[in-house]
Amino acid sequence: MKLNKIAMGIALSLTAISCANAVTINVGGQVPDKIILPPAPDIIPSPGGNLDLSSSPKPTIDYPVKPVIVGGDIILSPKVPAAPISISSSSSAGNIQLLGGPTTTIKIVAFNDFHGQLESPGTLRKDPGAGTPNVAVGGVDWMAGYISKLKSQNPNTVVVSAGDIIGATPLVSALFHDEGTIETMNRLGLDFNSVGNHEFDEGKTELKRMQTGGCHPTDPNTCRGVDVGTPVPFEGAKFKFLAANVVESANGKTIFPSYAIKVVDGVRVGFIGMTLKETPTIVTPSGVAGLEFKDEAATVNALIPQLRARGVETIVVLIHQGGVVPTTQSVSTINLCDGGLSNSPIKAIVNQLDDEVDLVISGHTHQAYNCQIANKDGRLISVTSANAQGRVLTDINLTVNKAIGEVNTVTANNIVVDRTNSAITPNAAIKSIVDKYKTIATPIANRVIGTISADITRALTPAGESALGDVIADAQLLETQGVGFGEAVVAFMNPGGIRADLTYAQSAAEGAGNLTYGEAFTVQPFGNTLVSLTLTGAQIHTLLEQQFTGCTVGYPANAPITGQPFNRILQVSNGFSYEWQEKGTPCDNVNPASIKINGVQVDSAASYRVSVNNFMADGGDQLYVLTQGTNRLGGALDLDALENYFSVNGLVAPGPKNRINLLP
Repeated sequence: MKLNKIAMGIALSLTAISCANAVTINVGGQVPDKIILPPAPDIIPSPGGNLDLSSSPKPTIDYPVKPVIVGGDIILSPKVPAAPISISSSSSAGNIQLLGGPTTTIKIVAFNDFHGQLESPGTLRKDPGAGTPNVAVGGVDWMAGYISKLKSQNPNTVVVSAGDIIGATPLVSALFHDEGTIETMNRLGLDFNSVGNHEFDEGKTELKRMQTGGCHPTDPNTCRGVDVGTPVPFEGAKFKFLAANVVESANGKTIFPSYAIKVVDGVRVGFIGMTLKETPTIVTPSGVAGLEFKDEAATVNALIPQLRARGVETIVVLIHQGGVVPTTQSVSTINLCDGGLSNSPIKAIVNQLDDEVDLVISGHTHQAYNCQIANKDGRLISVTSANAQGRVLTDINLTVNKAIGEVNTVTANNIVVDRTNSAITPNAAIKSIVDKYKTIATPIANRVIGTISADITRALTPAGESALGDVIADAQLLETQGVGFGEAVVAFMNPGGIRADLTYAQSAAEGAGNLTYGEAFTVQPFGNTLVSLTLTGAQIHTLLEQQFTGCTVGYPANAPITGQPFNRILQVSNGFSYEWQEKGTPCDNVNPASIKINGVQVDSAASYRVSVNNFMADGGDQLYVLTQGTNRLGGALDLDALENYFSVNGLVAPGPKNRINLLP
């Protein structure tokens, strides 16, 4: 039962009858599920629900409104001295809570979607207006500096992450299998990380190595502690990974603990961690083989009795799922909640959560927001997210009644990790580790692989096509169209696999327009391999329909019944074209007659060789029709294909963005 909650449920009559040193409270024949009082009173529950409080002075009792649990436990707490009694006749049966008594403030510092961004990811604009100045942000050493400053304000601090600290990482982390990210997070003081979808990019065995330590079994770039000043072999995470809704299919056990309990200033705080249940639809199937991903809200609610049985009344959920605010991300907007996360997955989850949950720290969507969302009882609780890649931290303060462990208030504030803040001292030891990893990676990262004539970006046309998407799809077609290499006539690229833009302006060392291997790696960091396979024209049409929200044609039985959560417009190679329009009817967006290869309409009955990456080929991004492709042939790494494309073409211009047409 939480203090300061909105009254919900059925009101029961409450009367107080004073006689000498005793008070009888009639709770309408219902026995409350918990009674917490100072040790002085003698408490005598009777079958009728009467409580005889024989005490002087008498304690303060509150009956918050909550569905009553008949015959529940009675718990006596010796933590708080007795206070004058006050009985509210307007309340109803439920937990009996002691109001007042000593409180403590627990600080939680949160972030999400770090993605191994050991160095600064660049800048964050000051406000949404065009042309506004930018603020240099991020870097794990600066994050550590901010966290140290916050801890100096309150030693009762817990540092948490809502997933994706690894995976889709820059070369300085990825080249070493993200060991540097784990090592610096250890020194930053991270306590708990809920798994995100990208934690599974290299599969559960590699993820478990991130927790337990040890060297990678095959890569010589593992265990570089001698070079960077960290232990050898790789030390593993000193913080805990949490995975409440990820279970091994073989035994039904979670791959990491469902929750962790940390005692902070005498208060037992429970942290439940989990990823989005749709993780198998956005991770290479081999990465989640043998795992099941359970419903988020149902998982949390089922754990509440376990936590309460262990004396936990302060409960925080770390979840790698989120929402979007219709506001340009900027320093001035990071604490807004425009739209209230309407129609988002995280709102739907929070709306189902048990009233015992005090706070939800979210992620996945790379958004910064600070919201109040109603739980299943209608009470508003804080739901936060801190952008991504270390640009923002969330400073959260919980005021907790120490007698009963209940949260009185929650305040949250997103703060920018501003690298120009003179009040912050970046962590020198962490910077040294990053610098040494960078020294090892620099010769590889700085190798020039080609040139570009102008910025080539992921900015989408109204039809969903980008200049960079065109270039990447063309590179993959070039790599797979030759005899013996796939004989592909079209390549498709998933937009989520394109992680950064290519910019013309470079450092003086590189020269303007030069593209380095490190920059290309940042664009395509997953190490996917190309796969050529055969589809019919009808299956190509199905593939295009499966891009769009709500379409479930061709879905297997265990697929999400709602279809795509949002449009995922595939990028397509030169020579392929089609038209689409929003008709409001799922699976009816693309006119089959408009699908053409080199100007010739695709025949629904004919067979065509297509090229995709292995993530897509195995049904990633809910592109399930690709799993039906025949005569598969594996190919080169996607990054190698991009490098080869630049080698063959020399100077590369932005893609024309004329292959996908949106009809009015």
